[in-house]
Amino acid sequence: MLVTLSPSALKQTRWYEYAIRFVLGGLATVLAGIMGASFGTSIGGLFLALPAIFCASATLIESHERRAKEKAGFDGRRRGQEAAALDAAGAGLGSIGLAAFAAVFYVTVPVSSAAAFIAAIFAWAVVSVSAWWMRRKFRTVSRRRSSESWSRSARRRSVP
Repeated sequence: MLVTLSPSALKQTRWYEYAIRFVLGGLATVLAGIMGASFGTSIGGLFLALPAIFCASATLIESHERRAKEKAGFDGRRRGQEAAALDAAGAGLGSIGLAAFAAVFYVTVPVSSAAAFIAAIFAWAVVSVSAWWMRRKFRTVSRRRSSESWSRSARRRSVP
């Protein structure tokens, strides 16, 4: 999948979808603040690391994809679910990069805050891209293996 910038997608979003994003994002931030006040900043930080906008984004992606397919005359339910699942996979890979960012920043900030930001951003980029690449590489291999095992089992069934 090629990642591109599409300003026309902004026109497809309705005003209330933006409102949903802001409300859910605000609620997630308030929840993180309550958790931090109740259980300490370490626990609150874990909840703040949750992408506050993800919940709303996943539902909006699903509805946009579903509507686009239905507009073309097809049932878009599955397409919407697959698009939301792909977004969730990307968020998971980004979270791995975020953990690398936090670890590198924590280790290097006593030396220099500017150097810590630069090193942490570099670590985030390297880890996120590597995770994406590994997922793509292993996903291709696992598909090939499953199709090979399917063809072997089909051959066994056809042999008397």
